[in-house]
Amino acid sequence: MYRYYGFDFRYYSFPFIQRRIWYRIRAEKLKSISGLQEKVFHDPDLMKRFYADFSINVTEMFRDPSFFLSFRNKVIPKLREYPFIRIWHAGCSVGQEVYSMAILLHEEGIYDKTKIYATDMNGTLLEEAKSGVFPLERMQMYTKNYLEAGGTRAFSEYYTVKQDKVIFHPFLRENVVFAQHNLATDHSFNEFHIIICRNVMIYFNKSLQNHVHQLFYESLSLSGFIGLGNREGIRYTRYADHYEEFDSAERMYRKIK
Repeated sequence: MYRYYGFDFRYYSFPFIQRRIWYRIRAEKLKSISGLQEKVFHDPDLMKRFYADFSINVTEMFRDPSFFLSFRNKVIPKLREYPFIRIWHAGCSVGQEVYSMAILLHEEGIYDKTKIYATDMNGTLLEEAKSGVFPLERMQMYTKNYLEAGGTRAFSEYYTVKQDKVIFHPFLRENVVFAQHNLATDHSFNEFHIIICRNVMIYFNKSLQNHVHQLFYESLSLSGFIGLGNREGIRYTRYADHYEEFDSAERMYRKIK
């Protein structure tokens, strides 16, 4: 995959790679890894499907509401002092947590001075994120998440319903830049006050995790905040002493040097 197509998954965790390979073998009705390898060599359409298998596509509006509540109550007061704010959502998938952040910032009155950079390696997911169209059937759960995250309005104010879909209002995308970026191979592209990358690095091996932590450290401004997933952390990385725990329960850290 790397030699023929340039897709570098060599440093993802072995159990994750193994699951994805066998999933694609079964989906293609093949019998062996060598059979899949043969198709990878000669079938670009198969490669597109296989590439999509490696994209982490687990997300929801206000996922882990306590994280967003902590962000609202503890980080927002710090951000009010900034003349402008840059946020990087790395591994944004279809963008539901990006829209969640836009809503939160809007309610706190600082969205107009914020630019959110939402990135993912999968261009197909990014196109879905840009559309702002999501399934209606999940709105009841998302409304519950929104309220638990400290939401102050009726969640339905932020979208319109069309058949079995909801369309989030365009103003939530006005300050968002969606762009393709691969954490495994691409470099830093700006300096940020906030970096959010939750439940992505759990799929990487230790080497790639260290690489991504270096990328984030170089991309985060002094006194900036980084938010990780509930199974991720800074403690066992080479940058442990460069951060302070800002909210240990929510895996939120602040860069101190």
